Amino acid sequence: MSDGAPHHPAHAPRVVLGLGLRRGTPAAEVLRAADAALAALGLDRTAVTRAATLDSKLFEPGLCAAVRELGVPLTGHPAAVLAAAEVPGGSARVAAAVGTPSVAEAAALVTAGPGARLLAPRTATASATAALAAPPPDRPAPPPGGQQVNQQPDLRHHGDAEVRAAGLVDLAVNVRTGTPPPWLHTHLAATLTGLAAYPDGTAARAAVAARHGRPAGEVLLTAGAAEAFVLLARVLRPRRAVVVHPQFTEPEAALRDAGHPVHRVLLTPEQGFRLLPGAVPEDADLVVVGNPTNPTSVLHPAAALAELARPGRTLVVDEAFIDTDPGETQSLAAVRDLPGDVVVLRSLTKTWGLAGLRIGYLLAPAPLVAALAAAQPLWPVSTPALAAAEICSAPAALAEAEQAARTTAAHRAHLLAGLATVPGLRVHGTPASSFVLVHLPGATAVRARLREAGYAVRRGDTFPGLGPDWLRIAVRDPATTDAFLKALREHAPPGARGTASPCC
Repeated sequence: MSDGAPHHPAHAPRVVLGLGLRRGTPAAEVLRAADAALAALGLDRTAVTRAATLDSKLFEPGLCAAVRELGVPLTGHPAAVLAAAEVPGGSARVAAAVGTPSVAEAAALVTAGPGARLLAPRTATASATAALAAPPPDRPAPPPGGQQVNQQPDLRHHGDAEVRAAGLVDLAVNVRTGTPPPWLHTHLAATLTGLAAYPDGTAARAAVAARHGRPAGEVLLTAGAAEAFVLLARVLRPRRAVVVHPQFTEPEAALRDAGHPVHRVLLTPEQGFRLLPGAVPEDADLVVVGNPTNPTSVLHPAAALAELARPGRTLVVDEAFIDTDPGETQSLAAVRDLPGDVVVLRSLTKTWGLAGLRIGYLLAPAPLVAALAAAQPLWPVSTPALAAAEICSAPAALAEAEQAARTTAAHRAHLLAGLATVPGLRVHGTPASSFVLVHLPGATAVRARLREAGYAVRRGDTFPGLGPDWLRIAVRDPATTDAFLKALREHAPPGARGTASPCC
């Protein structure tokens, strides 16, 4: 065509896209290979009915993001299945590692079914390959075999599910051990004599407001920070809601439950899970991000988050773990002059060991707080929970929390030093909270063996953007950490060395 536009034959084939890639390949590189393969046949992305690859690549963040943009299912096949497919040419190095000389071509042929044909030789970029296959003309592509990516991870899975069996040492839940402290136990117990009266949150709200230097009208007390996510999802009417992942999954779950489509921005391990300028779409009118982020433990600069604020946009910053950062250096809790609506969520669960009490709060402009409060039931926070919010906002409690944060930082450094001695294990980014996210090939099996040895850690594959080779490990005291590290070294895959995987 003279105008250079893609040519679409009258009966354009519906094709299967096979993909191969090295570990860490970004989505843009995967899409570049796919688009080149399609363009060579005069096709565009609408011709693709599904994508396929090697099953060990299924949860590569770049691949998952690329396939989401294509809007098609993704199938993974074992190496033995791909090795049985006859493909022309390819790479001897890949054949030695995987069994097939071309993952892209083999995956496309296997997924397209018996009698499928390659439409063109594979297209390669620096770290990705793409190939297209079509089923026989008289038969559509069959339902795929192999393992399919869970495009919607279990957003309701939480760390407490990992420790419900008795006798496990808990490195799965991010609550500080040894809490609540005795003085808090005593204070909460004293409230039990007043349970006949309805709760009054006036004093607690004033204490939280004073703690952050804000008017009481900008504080909403909630039954845990999780309730705040539900209230936001019910009250707001975003045109384009964006959740920055990997992060705590309740915000997305609440938005979806309320009927809002969710656009995911996936941060990558190659960038240390840091939020880069321009990552959030400009037209997003609701943005949710954690700081420090669960499960990556990355602390984003407050200035970088402030740049996300816009007129007409609600920026929600989940600071449930910010008190694990000595000095709370990157908090936006006291910032009131940013454009748009900036909402900061806090929890008393982690530092004070109050998961069962359900107490948290949010800070936001007064009109938004009033709208959210109107969506709460009457007396949403119990009298003991209100007492906890009040006393934990007092200067003595804040001083204790600061010391706990410094202790956690020292214990985290001890854990990281030990993890550096585990073959094949890698920590991406700079952990800054009470947990560490690690990548370890074969982590699913390792987690199971650790349970048999008496240790519970948090699986990573229920967080969007991660996969089965990720684990979250809570920071504990050095003695507990050393015993855990000993078990981890014993049960980690002996051959894991974290070497780059061949492409493609």
